[in-house]
Amino acid sequence: MTLDLKTAVKYLIMLLIGVGILYLAFRGQDLQKIWLEIKTANLFYVIISALSVLIAYVLRALRWQMLYRSIHYQVSFLNVYHGVIIGYFANLALPRFGEVVRCSVMHKTENVPVFSSLGTVITERLFDVLVLFITGLAMLVFQYDVVIDFLYHRIYQNIANHLMRVNYVWLVAFGIIMILFFGVLFYLLRRRVGKKFLRIFVSLRQGFGSYSKMKNKWLFLLCTFAIWSFYLISMYCCLYAIPSTSNLHFNAAFTALVFSGFAMAAPVQGGIGVFHWMVAQSLVLYAISFKDGLAYATIIHSSQILLILVLGCFSAFLILLKPDSKPTR
Repeated sequence: MTLDLKTAVKYLIMLLIGVGILYLAFRGQDLQKIWLEIKTANLFYVIISALSVLIAYVLRALRWQMLYRSIHYQVSFLNVYHGVIIGYFANLALPRFGEVVRCSVMHKTENVPVFSSLGTVITERLFDVLVLFITGLAMLVFQYDVVIDFLYHRIYQNIANHLMRVNYVWLVAFGIIMILFFGVLFYLLRRRVGKKFLRIFVSLRQGFGSYSKMKNKWLFLLCTFAIWSFYLISMYCCLYAIPSTSNLHFNAAFTALVFSGFAMAAPVQGGIGVFHWMVAQSLVLYAISFKDGLAYATIIHSSQILLILVLGCFSAFLILLKPDSKPTR
């Protein structure tokens, strides 16, 4: 992936949007009180929360290793783990860049074709999206009375108001132009790269088929369930870190997890700003002030970022010392 001026400007804009949302979230809040809550947070629960996230990262590495082995790449767990951590580390600089970086790590350490790795990464992400969708539905079913007001007034009405201002003729025209553009681009790429394009397609298809070729699919699904369970434990433990949220129950952590999942899907480096706003809003539903919700969100977000920075630097250092590997297949 080359970082030209256009790409750099795009990522800079995304970062500025995240910082802008962060500013809007904290604007008008009593920053001294928020800082006091953060400073006096119970470190025991913060550490347990961070360790739960670390276990989730380890399980992610195990799950990714399963996908590789289903397409006959006998990759080392440590190399897969380093790839996962370095991927998260890279996402702090450029959103979604980490997915490419961790595939590059696997190419360097295990000589796995990048596009085969990318197919397995996309497969992983599809299962994560499915879990997020299911947890979102569960939140609606079991906590309908709690979240419906937020969804209607903050989400539905805002979207409806914006759609009423849209000129649909221009919208349809834009859609047609984009379809034609990608059609022509696909045609030109196929003519220009020929066999290379075919090899890329075959590699991607190989990665996409990794789950269907897996023998122990139930183990993969169990691992996926465990990953999100530890994320939930992390959110729940951190509630006890500050007095203002310590009286909340498990359902508040569940809602915060769903909101944070959608926040982290935003194309912003490390979810900065979006994560804070969404998680704070989720706790407002349980009669927690937005200020206290921001303190909670800042504690859990900062602890995870610190964890990624420490582990990411260590993994990157180890991988840089390793020589390029021979094929393992």
